[in-house]
Amino acid sequence: MRFLELLKIEFLKVKRGKIIPLIFIAPLLVVASGVANLQSYFSPEYTNAWAAMFIQSALVYAYYLLPFSMIVVCVMIAGRETGNNGILKMLALPVSRYALSAAKFCVLLFYLFMEMLVFLVVFVITGLIATNSTGIAETLPILYLMKWCAGLFFTMLPGVAAMWAITVLFEKPLLSVGFNLFLVIPGVLVANTPLWIVYPYCYSGYLVSCSLHDFTAKGVHNSFQLFPFLPCAILIFALVLTAAITRFGFKEMR
Repeated sequence: MRFLELLKIEFLKVKRGKIIPLIFIAPLLVVASGVANLQSYFSPEYTNAWAAMFIQSALVYAYYLLPFSMIVVCVMIAGRETGNNGILKMLALPVSRYALSAAKFCVLLFYLFMEMLVFLVVFVITGLIATNSTGIAETLPILYLMKWCAGLFFTMLPGVAAMWAITVLFEKPLLSVGFNLFLVIPGVLVANTPLWIVYPYCYSGYLVSCSLHDFTAKGVHNSFQLFPFLPCAILIFALVLTAAITRFGFKEMR
């Protein structure tokens, strides 16, 4: 079976699930609360309103709500096979378990992309309402917003790979959710230490923290440095994804 055909089957499996409504919850909550908290401080003379609204919304979202939602998506995707011994039926077919795990991870990345798109759309709509209601004439910085949303997406990739690996390694959904949550919660603390570079669960939050630093510190720009972050992130991504792919269905194949 070709990988594209397998990918199509995986999308059909989750089509009737409740993942789509799920990815709307976190963006709606964080954007509505973040913009509402700042709106009372706005005046027609307020500058950099869009950047302030984005950072206010994205800090909690990147550190907690986005990882939390991805953990649930991981469990929901894996549950399509673990329920009713579906994994045994799937592995009985002439399908590579490595390809099956890779296809599921691609579906997971699709939902990560969709959630970032929802976040961007919800933020733009809410921000336009806030700026228009307060008389701010600042132009919508769409390229700025797209750049930071793309940054959130790419910095989440190692963390999502780690979440998927833990979901694969732990048979019980409660254990995988609990362990992933245990790793997400201290992310904001680790981000303030030199260890952040090897802790993928805080990458996206660290990116937003750097944008906050750039926003508040005069004369400071691009405090988020790609080196040594990029090599380390790529290595972690490759290692945990390899573990997830090779261990998927391992117990059932023994």
